Amino acid sequence: MNGVAAVSGAGAGSDPGSDLIGGWDCHAHVFGPYAQFPLAAERSYTPPEAVEMQYLEMLARLGMSHGVLVHPSAYGEDYSLLLHMLDRHPQLRGVVVAQAASVHKLEGLRARGVRAARFSQRTGAGGNLAGSASFADLQAMAPRLAELGLHAELWTDCAALRDLAPAILALPVPIVIDHMGGFDHHAGVDEPGFRTLLGLLASGNAWVKLCAYRNLLDVPDMAPGLPFHRKLVEANPDQVLWGSDWPHLRINPAPDAAALLRLMRDWTGDAAIERRILVDNPARLYA
Repeated sequence: MNGVAAVSGAGAGSDPGSDLIGGWDCHAHVFGPYAQFPLAAERSYTPPEAVEMQYLEMLARLGMSHGVLVHPSAYGEDYSLLLHMLDRHPQLRGVVVAQAASVHKLEGLRARGVRAARFSQRTGAGGNLAGSASFADLQAMAPRLAELGLHAELWTDCAALRDLAPAILALPVPIVIDHMGGFDHHAGVDEPGFRTLLGLLASGNAWVKLCAYRNLLDVPDMAPGLPFHRKLVEANPDQVLWGSDWPHLRINPAPDAAALLRLMRDWTGDAAIERRILVDNPARLYA
């Protein structure tokens, strides 16, 4: 059993964030129905449908009133589904993917609920997904993002962050780093790349989404993620967020979002900081 299996199916029927009015799940995706919102012809994966009603039911089960939908690279630069969701549900915010050559597509999207553009820069065999925008795209687009009132989100890993950090510090927009920077639990919290992430967070130039499970797929439970979580929260509790990563693409068995939320709160262990993570911080960033 891996760390994800340890939290799969747990917490069904619970609402672990119900005591926090105004809570946010800051990272989720929707797909389909494909008859209405088809995927891009050129894509690197084909996920099962995860439609509007399923997402809203998941959000309600978490006890969350707000959410951030991240546009999947499998949709290319077709934002139809994301904008459909944002138009119908004003409590939601969106993150899109756009290459530097198509920065004009971002015009007017803030008024419809979009708050950021997402980019990818990773090391190793996984590389960047087809349809993703690169860090070079981010650097080219950053001045325009600032003009449009948008921030950047970055899917990366700690090994890449060591080289990217100076450029991140020079960006004119805030940057949100997904999945806790893809930390390597084998290397520990003193690994140079993770120390770089802590430094970026402490500097105030970066935010971090506290979503640990994808970094713990090779262990029997999630416990190795606890010291990384605590170090990030200690570094800057005013710029950490939480996201479920629903519907947990390409993970089998998929974790239960409610169990992931409960685990994050257990790891944090401080009601005032939990409120910052789940309510105050995202309300400020995604306003």
